[in-house]
Amino acid sequence: MRELAETARQWAAQGRTGVLARPLTEQGFGPRHPADAVLIDQDGRCYGTLYRGVFDEYLAAEAAALPAGHTACVRAVSVHDDDVKRAGMTCGGQAEVLLQSLHTVPARWWDLLAEGADVALITQLDEQHTRVASTVATTAPEGDEGPAQAVARARELLTRRRAGRDARYTDDGLVLIETFPAVPQLVIVGGGELADLLTAQAQLLGWHATVETAAQDAVRRLAERPAAACLIVLSHEPDVDIPVLSAALTSGISYVGALGSRRTQARRAADLVKAGLDEEQLGRIHGPIGLDLGARTPAETALAICAEVLAALDGR
Repeated sequence: MRELAETARQWAAQGRTGVLARPLTEQGFGPRHPADAVLIDQDGRCYGTLYRGVFDEYLAAEAAALPAGHTACVRAVSVHDDDVKRAGMTCGGQAEVLLQSLHTVPARWWDLLAEGADVALITQLDEQHTRVASTVATTAPEGDEGPAQAVARARELLTRRRAGRDARYTDDGLVLIETFPAVPQLVIVGGGELADLLTAQAQLLGWHATVETAAQDAVRRLAERPAAACLIVLSHEPDVDIPVLSAALTSGISYVGALGSRRTQARRAADLVKAGLDEEQLGRIHGPIGLDLGARTPAETALAICAEVLAALDGR
């Protein structure tokens, strides 16, 4: 969806109309990105990816046939058996796809998406699924409009740090909540081969990563995007790792991990206590770092660390 934000903003600036299509409910289809969506312009051209484009022509036709006065419709799609193989999909499935007139999507939504902010879109459909209203929610305690129950649910989902969609019937009718937390930002402290491999692994996951060797640079990087930051300390130098770990543990960073032997971990813990941190804060440090996958090589270690970050962001 973030990839579509700039396109949607350009269309709005040009006064172009269009339709936004994305799943309302779905079953099957195998692993895929939970934020996939398609923009359909007034000429039936599709931008973005949804189910590998299998339903693009059908959705474009349905978007063009949207009756005057209707701002939304829901259409069922399914693919099975030989069609799955022809489409190059992992497996078949079925879904209800929401087609929504682009002018009903708040401009603030696209702006916040483009900025990489923590943001959710709350969309209410009427009983006939022909009219739709969307509002934006963020992690900020104030300033959001929309159903209070849905806003609270959106904020709860955003804290899980994973993009996704949640559709349910509430007192306000059928409500779709689409959450897009800020993309994880790995702040890697200390260089070398493992730092390079962590950066490469982060790129495969669609995350951002920066490598810092100076404590002040790492602390500044953590402060830039605290909601998205994940700290990985590879440095074994007390004048580097202690101030960085202190900053992370006192600012609510989602993931804090530190590489090192038991002796190094014990030294860090003692130094952090001297710096004023308590046992609860020290307990947030992942060390030894990484999930126990039997990693031996630097590449395997990078994979284990990123796997642990992923698990932590998902609350596991």
